[in-house]
Amino acid sequence: MSKDYPKFWENYLETFENKPNVSDQKRYVVFDCETTGLDHRKDVILSIGAVAVIDSSVLVNDSLELFLKQELYKPEVAFIHGILKEGKEEKIVEAEAIIRFLEFIKNATLVGHNVNFDIEMINQALKRLNVGKLKNDSMDTDAMYQKFKGLQEDQHSSLDELCKILKVEKSDRHTASGDAFITALVFLKLKKRLAIK
Repeated sequence: MSKDYPKFWENYLETFENKPNVSDQKRYVVFDCETTGLDHRKDVILSIGAVAVIDSSVLVNDSLELFLKQELYKPEVAFIHGILKEGKEEKIVEAEAIIRFLEFIKNATLVGHNVNFDIEMINQALKRLNVGKLKNDSMDTDAMYQKFKGLQEDQHSSLDELCKILKVEKSDRHTASGDAFITALVFLKLKKRLAIK
């Protein structure tokens, strides 16, 4: 017997059923989560920033920025990303943020710096909604740089290091939308050097 999933999850899964036309341009979504810490089992998402990339363009008009209501507040991490418990940003509950994120990404290839952490944070939130895990393909800018330079898998580079090496100007660092945009610029440079369509 198949499980009755909520409509938002069915809509998300349907995006993977449509076969792309040859003329369709591949859509990447570069995203970043600001979180209360680095333990995906205990920590939660504070904000999500995402921006679409098609061909060699970052589509700033095709972007998403969400701030989540904070049940778990850690002043020591607020110092890094500047997201306060109250703050001026409109905040939404986790469930609404995840639904809006799925509506935005659809079946795009997800891109991030150390993207597996961000994907796991989203998957933990999906688990709390009693649905499955993200189905999207993903690409990691750290792994792309390792491949480009022929580095060992344990030779990691931070986003700041890649910005310096690839001459990408940083702004709004340690905000989800700022880091997503910076990562998108890094991704475009690596995508071109690795001849990825």
